[in-house]
This record gives sequence, C-alpha cells and structure tokens, in this order.
Amino acid sequence: METNPQDGSLLERPVEQRKAPPRDGRPQSIKASRDSQEGGLYAERVKVYPKAVSGPFRTLKWAILVLCLAVYYTVPWVRWDRGPGAPNQAILIDLAAPRAYFFGIEIWPQEVYYITGLLVLGAVGLFLVTSLAGRVWCGYTCPQTVWTDLFMAVERWIEGDRGARIRLDNQPLNREKLLRKTAKHAAWLAISLATGGAWVLYFDDAPTALKALLTGHATMREYFFVGLFTTTTYVLAGWAREQVCTYMCPWPRFQSSMLDVHSLVVTYEAWRGERRGPHKAGTSWEGRGDCIDCGQCIAVCPTGIDIRDGQQLECIGCGLCIDSCNEIMTKVGRPPNLIRFDTLANQETKAGGQANRYRLLRPRVVIYTLVLAIVAGVMLTALETRATMGISVLRDRAPLYVTLSDGSLRNGYTIKVINKRRGESAFQLGVVGQPGATLVVQDVGEAHGSDGVTLPVHGDAVATFRVFVSLPRQSMTRDGGAQGSIPLVFSLTEQGPAPARPTFYEGVFMGPGAKP
Repeated sequence: METNPQDGSLLERPVEQRKAPPRDGRPQSIKASRDSQEGGLYAERVKVYPKAVSGPFRTLKWAILVLCLAVYYTVPWVRWDRGPGAPNQAILIDLAAPRAYFFGIEIWPQEVYYITGLLVLGAVGLFLVTSLAGRVWCGYTCPQTVWTDLFMAVERWIEGDRGARIRLDNQPLNREKLLRKTAKHAAWLAISLATGGAWVLYFDDAPTALKALLTGHATMREYFFVGLFTTTTYVLAGWAREQVCTYMCPWPRFQSSMLDVHSLVVTYEAWRGERRGPHKAGTSWEGRGDCIDCGQCIAVCPTGIDIRDGQQLECIGCGLCIDSCNEIMTKVGRPPNLIRFDTLANQETKAGGQANRYRLLRPRVVIYTLVLAIVAGVMLTALETRATMGISVLRDRAPLYVTLSDGSLRNGYTIKVINKRRGESAFQLGVVGQPGATLVVQDVGEAHGSDGVTLPVHGDAVATFRVFVSLPRQSMTRDGGAQGSIPLVFSLTEQGPAPARPTFYEGVFMGPGAKP
C-alpha cells in the first residue's frame, strides 16, 4: 500500500507474492496458493483453515462476540412500559401500526427522516473509527465476523483444530467423517434458525411471535423471513466466510480513502523482521531478522493472508496474527510485537531509529468528528422539539368547486389529524386570513370567520375528517382581477390548560377559471 502524495490517503497496490511452494509444511497465504495454480482465468477458492490462538486480541474478540450475540438474542425480550394499550417491547418495529419504538422514543412513518439520520451517524462514525484505528469494525463487531467466529468455534469443537480439520477433509468418507460433518452442519443450522427467528421477534411482540412460530400459527411472511435469514446466516457464516469480506463487502474497496499514514493498522515490522528464515536454538541472531518464517500469522488469519506482504484489502484488522506472533517470539526469546497495531508513519520513523510520533488530530479526523457532532445535535434537537400533533390536507379533485345558492364558493377537503400523545386530545381547526370563511366539519360542527371547530382525536392515532370551506366570491378577486385559485391556510391548535403553538398547513382554494 502506497501513500497518495495529494492527501496522504493510502492507495491499494498489488503486492508481489512468493510463488515458491510451502516449505516444511508451513502455511501459505491464499494469494501465494492462487499464484501457484496453473492457467485459467479464475482461480479456484483456496479453503482457509484458521488455527485457534490465545492472547489479548483473541480474548477481546471473544468478549465482544458474547456481548453482540447477547444483545441480538435478548433485546426483543426487554420490556418497556409505555402505558395502557401501548406495546411494552423496548425495541419494536411494528409494521401493522405502523410505528418504530426504541425505549422511550416512538417514530411515526412521517418521521422516517430519523432513520436517515441514524444511517448518516452510522456511516460517519464508521469513517471516523476507520481513520483512527483501521478496520476494527470489520475485525470485531461486523455481523459477518461475529457469526463466522461463532461458526468456527463450533467447527473446532466438533472437528478439531486446523490440522485435524485438514486431515478430516482430505480423508475419504467414512463413519467418523460423516458423523462429524453431520453434527457440525446440524449445529450451524440450529444457530442459523435461532438467528432468523430472533430477527422476526424485532417486528412483533416477542412472546406472542415465538409462540406462533413454534405452534405453526405464524403468518407465511414470518416463516419466509425466518427461512431467509436462516439460509443467509448458514451460507455466509458457514460456507462463504472470508469470501464475503474479500468479494461481497464493498467496504474494503474504499477503506483506503479513509486511512492515512497516521491510522492505526495491523503492521509487520519489516525493518526488524527481515531477513527472515528458520532459526535453530542456540544459533546467533546476527545478520538476520526476528521473523523465523514459521507461518503462524497466516495459519491464524481468518482470511488466510500473509500480513508480512503489507496492507491488503483482505485484512480485517482483528489482530489475531499479533497474538500468534507474540507467542512465537516468546518461545524464541525475542521481543514481542513483531506484528503490532501501529501507524505506517511510526514504522518509517522506527526504521530510521527515531522516536514514535502519533497524530491524533488530523484534517479528516476533525471533519468526521464535526459532522458527527452536527448530525447528532440536529437529531437530538429535532427529537426534543418535535410536535405531538400533525395535519395533512387533501383537496377534492372533483368537483373543483361548488357554487352555493348565495353565490359563495365551496371547496371540499379531506383532513387527517395526527395525535402522537397516548391520551385523547382535542384540537381546534380553523382557517387563517379569510374573515368571511365558513368552515364545516362533517358530523362535528361549523365555524365562521376566525372561529374554529373542535376535533376530538384518540391517543396515538390518526383521525380523518371531511371538511368544507366556503368563501364569498369576492374573496377570489386580487389586484382588481379574478383569480382562479388562492392560498388557503388551515391552523390546528391543541386545546389544553397551557397555551399551545398552532400548526399551519397551506392549501389551495379553487374558483372559476381554475385549472384542474
């Protein structure tokens, strides 16, 4: 990976791979294995057999995995009291209502822009984290990584570690192989089914939905989505694995634009490790590097790459190669962190014998932070100040207007009033700026001039009213001439002990000469 001289970002460049066959059974990276294949436009997939490893980064990955899975599977069962008649599930996307509930926040369909805000926050937050610490999202919290880690743990438990799995795959089909493979895939399918079932629980009351699923009383839509997410989990985490990160996920393709030489990434200290080669106990380290070319960093990599080849789009930044290399360095008596989280700028200074230098505040970091703060501030302000009521007006298209017996003109409207409060509320509907207007709400009442009609609306509901507005014919005259249409402003005010701010909706009133 090279540095862009214009903005300091990192540019992906192909890396020369060693094409020699693996020596002494040492693991070989998937790139080197593909290079050794002869001919053909497309190379066959080289199956990756990640080896188990222990260390700080592996422990951190286990902790995050447990936390992510616990959140995913248990959140639908968390309760939240919203009052009588309201769903008590803490996080619920109720498509029938339709509403989205997030603890004390209730999102209506008209407020879908909050979802857009969350997506923007997630994207900018990912940009910020990547610019600071590389692909830690991919290595630790991405759903593909979490479920793949879980599937690999089950695979090791049933089939054994790397060597045992390779031998099992290479041996002919026998009773042991059949039993182990069957047990593994059965466990994978059970996890996938639990994953698909848990996803459906986010869209319906969890206890009710689970009972319906188990007793066969759920809808075909629910069974379809359980099957869909069961299949995708099984295929992506069980079979595709690193192929998703390498070929299907778009993030590696443009992650280099988020990185620069001051971003923390998994790096190999080539200045210290080269010249690499096998090392025997008791021999001198003079004239050679600390890397003994054992290949353990390749063996533990979930995507099967060789981190010593430099920055690669397949690297998910999990740090397991660091744990593996430190274990080897301890055994051979060399300093740890031959592979480490570091910046490329630091590697250059270390190679020159200078002190480390870290630059946390950089233009891209500042920009991402400011954008994140601005979007978060806008969303919080919008949540705090959002109205508890709303109005929408749809004018009748036919007839455009009606002439009454006294010569006045009448238009018909369908008005929807939204009451976002839990309790029933009364709203006053009026017409602004037309003293001669007559407002008639079908089955409710009539008002003249600046007076309004009181509309009762149930809590957490949308009420629909048929409204007729009449205006004197002279109201259609402006600047000495007749107008085919004029603006008509409706006002909606929530009634209560405290004065409320009205909501306005600007519609249109049609008269003679108006075009449909």
